[in-house]
Amino acid sequence: MDAYILLGSFFVLILIGTPVAYAMGMAALVGAWYIDIPLDAVMIAIANGVNKFSLLAIPFFVLAGAIMAEGGMARRLVAFANVLVGFIRGGLSLVNILASTFFGAISGSSMADTASVGTVLIPEMEKKGYPRDFATAVTVSGSVQAILIPPSHNAVIYSLAAGGTVSIAALFIAGVLPGLLLGLTLSIMCLYMARKRNYPKGDVIPLKQALKTCADALWGLMTMVIILGGILSGVFTATESASIAVIWAFFVTMFIYRDYKWGELPKLVHRTVKTLSIVMILIAFAASFGYIMTLMQIPMKITAALTSLSDNRYVILALINGLLLVLGTLMDMAPLILILTPILLPVIKTIGVDPVHFGMIMMVNLGIGLLTPPVGGVLFVGAAVAKLPMEQVVKALMPFFGALLLVLVAVTYIPALSLWLPGLLLAK
Repeated sequence: MDAYILLGSFFVLILIGTPVAYAMGMAALVGAWYIDIPLDAVMIAIANGVNKFSLLAIPFFVLAGAIMAEGGMARRLVAFANVLVGFIRGGLSLVNILASTFFGAISGSSMADTASVGTVLIPEMEKKGYPRDFATAVTVSGSVQAILIPPSHNAVIYSLAAGGTVSIAALFIAGVLPGLLLGLTLSIMCLYMARKRNYPKGDVIPLKQALKTCADALWGLMTMVIILGGILSGVFTATESASIAVIWAFFVTMFIYRDYKWGELPKLVHRTVKTLSIVMILIAFAASFGYIMTLMQIPMKITAALTSLSDNRYVILALINGLLLVLGTLMDMAPLILILTPILLPVIKTIGVDPVHFGMIMMVNLGIGLLTPPVGGVLFVGAAVAKLPMEQVVKALMPFFGALLLVLVAVTYIPALSLWLPGLLLAK
């Protein structure tokens, strides 16, 4: 009965329009009252939820991504990707996906990726003869790479939701191969569609201009080297790498590229703090919600329920995938990670799935949810940037959903995609 009280109050609050963060906090208070736990314990859980050193990675990575996004990095990455693949038939769609790979490895945010790359490439693709809805579909589906490729903000949130038992560095490295697999799968599909629909070829960039473009983009690409190189070499931790990334992003934007005005910096910081305040409130209230769930033994009860359906690992993973895909259409990614991770981790440990591997499964599932109505945040951003009705973008996305589901199956049932690289690079 206690589980029904907690979860029921949460969903009732959501249905009457309460923001997710506050719904979790209020449901935690209702649950604590029902099981006769002092409300002070809930307040302590809220405070402890944000009193973690590893949490500093999120604001620093968000700020670094914002500086690079608004400082001209997206335009330079698009130009660099155009040098590499723009001359192929359908090359601009490949440029779009490759630019998302590069920018995702800097911003760690699918929404920032969609807004930055889409603003540059959607109009350019339309001008070159691509349908505007196709260009938008390529942009939003390619941006899912940012969820997987380091430095993914959501990987940090997953680590926190797991109680800090899953290494952020391991999650970062684990996302490299699934992220590249996603980009490769989307690229193959775009090449097939370009040949079938006779999309145009681009021009070969003259060598002198290509070298200048590559040199210009190199400063931004060094951000990836700093983040991953520092972590793998042991020079600094994943959290410390975020602060180094901010310093580097600031230096490159203000002293190398010099496209951004100094007077705009306070506004950028204000927007970043505004965004982060929402994230931090969400994490704090999710901690209290998870605390009450643990006291009510809800994770153990769900583990028993799922394992009673089948003792086959693959069947249970399929059921979990179905659950995540459905919930991903109804709620945003960060709150789902915070709510579901404490519930599902005992399940996947029982069936012998590595928590790092499960982190990648969850990222791909909920990444697909970002593209699906009614609450697909990346879908909304893409439609707004392209100035298209959401229904038209969803229709154009249908083939891309097939590619994304194919990647989901591969990531779910081939653990080596997620675990081989961390085992190789992070082995003691």
